Formats: sequence, C-alpha cells, structure tokens
Amino acid sequence: LLGRTLWAEGYCDHLAGHITVNMGDGTLLCNPWLLTWEEMMPGDVLRIDLDGNVIEGDWPVPLGIPLHLALHVARPEVQYAVHNHSEYGTVWSDLTAVPPAYDQSSSLGGGEVVLVDEYEGAVNSREAADAAVRAIGDADRAILGGHGVFVIGDTARAAFLRAVALEQRAKNAWMVRVAGGPEKSSLPDWWMDRQANSDG
Repeated sequence: LLGRTLWAEGYCDHLAGHITVNMGDGTLLCNPWLLTWEEMMPGDVLRIDLDGNVIEGDWPVPLGIPLHLALHVARPEVQYAVHNHSEYGTVWSDLTAVPPAYDQSSSLGGGEVVLVDEYEGAVNSREAADAAVRAIGDADRAILGGHGVFVIGDTARAAFLRAVALEQRAKNAWMVRVAGGPEKSSLPDWWMDRQANSDG
C-alpha cells in the first residue's frame, strides 16, 4: 500500500525504488524487482534476510537493496525505509542540493534532511551503500547526489508523510527557482526547528 500510494505522489521511477519494513526478527519485507510500485500487490511482497536472500516470495530482490541492508544493519531500530528516484527529488539530487522549504506543507514530516553528495557508485555495491549510510548518519531524509532520495520512518504513516512532504518541498522549491524567486525561504527558523522536532 505504501508503494502504491507513493507512486501517485511522484515516486514513480519505472526502473528503481525500494521499500523495506523491519520485521524485528532479522528479516525484512521488501518490494520485488521487475514490478513498478503501481503494479505491486500484497502477494508480490518479499521477505528477505539481512544478506538480501529471499526467504519468502516469487520475485527477485531489487538490485539496489544493499542500501537498505546497510541501513538496517547500522540502525536496527529503523522500521521503514524508502528509496526512489522521485520526480522532483531527483532534480535536487542532480543539483546536489537540499531544496529549501518555502511553505508550511513543504516543512512537514519532522526529522532532518541531509545531502549525501559523495557519489561512490550505484548502491547495488555494498561498499557504496555502506558509505551512503554513514553519510546519512541519524537523519530521517536524504537527498542522494546524482541518485535520488531516501526516507526513513517509524511507521508507514510517518514514512509516507515524510516522503510526500519531501517531494512537495522539492517541487515547490524548483518552481520558485524557475520563477526567479528568492534562494532562501522566508519561513522563520523557529518554525523549521519546531517542524524538525515534530514526530513526523
């Protein structure tokens, strides 16, 4: 359901995208390779171990799953992780910049947004995935330079809100930039601090 709803919110790259759910027993649920998020149904969901081996399911594991494996090993408390090349998030990924939050809706989601601008190759390499996870640190959302976005949440609802808010932020910031607007948001620091400290 998370994948299908995010597809409609701009997380619609036809070639990439991974969602994992930590089951708390050393296994993860994840979406399969070869199906778009729009096509995915409950019976297509895979259960994999932390080495990326399929335990249950009939599809192959997504190629970029090492990013999620590295995250769940480094941060075992993480419940939901979402990676995609979202429509506007990827624009800012290509710019290697965090989009400013120009409006209240774009500042929703809680947590910290960071830029990981050290592109060390596709995250189907465990070394590149480990480096990306180290650079993300304790953040909840990341713009991965030249690669897309990464969103973390304690619940499906939190992951959805953070992902949608990040995409809206990226879209609105791009529109402001194209319109020749200011480079810096006029939202006050106290507001951004309050939003960052909300529970998502």
